[in-house]
Amino acid sequence: MKILLSNDDGIYAEGLQALAGALKSSGHRLIVVAPDQERSATSHAITIRSPLRVKKVENNERLGEEAYKVNGTPADCIKLALRLFEDFNPDLVLTGINHGQNLGYDVFYSGTVAGAAEAHLQGFKSAAVSLALGKKRNFSLAAELTVKILNQDRSLFDGPVSGPLNLNFPDADREEIKGIKLTRLASQIYERSVEERVDPAGRSYFWFVGGKKDNFDSDTDIGAIKNNYISLSPLNFELTDSDKIKAIDARDIDIL
Repeated sequence: MKILLSNDDGIYAEGLQALAGALKSSGHRLIVVAPDQERSATSHAITIRSPLRVKKVENNERLGEEAYKVNGTPADCIKLALRLFEDFNPDLVLTGINHGQNLGYDVFYSGTVAGAAEAHLQGFKSAAVSLALGKKRNFSLAAELTVKILNQDRSLFDGPVSGPLNLNFPDADREEIKGIKLTRLASQIYERSVEERVDPAGRSYFWFVGGKKDNFDSDTDIGAIKNNYISLSPLNFELTDSDKIKAIDARDIDIL
């Protein structure tokens, strides 16, 4: 399989290199195009007011000979790669392995998911891969299992392309992982998302913090990860509310 690989943690990130190495070892043909530095939580931003530069990465055995870094966002990387390497025509676009989970409403902020979403918008099958990072940092197992899932069940990508797959791994050892679950996104709400602090000069500033709720249904992505299951969520980027269109009659909106 021909695979275009990117991420939002940067070209030298441990997760990206682990997945690239596993894909190459499994015989997949690979091109890597990733940001030159960390671009986490950039969502689907693209660069339009400064030049984008692409530089080949030399002498990196895990990434291979076709690896490039870009001074832009994950969405930039995908847009550029699909244009610059048009003849490659990937069978699949992968992003990750992200350093941290991408679950619930966090998919709207994630550069990893946005890269996969950009590939979908360009008409390519895609998946975002993340590790719910803990003390074990088990990227190698997540990479191995990602490749196993791809090799074992190509039907995941058959049929119409409705959106990318969102794949999350618990940071656990092999014997601790209970299996894989098809999940829906949890309705994740941050209970206390902004904290005011004071810097050494006595000036106030603000910092986004956690405060997530802990109780989620077992059929959600967060519930699966908390119970040591791999979470697989098919995403859909059809944003138009068709039911609302049917329910509203524009003739009843009297503005003229």
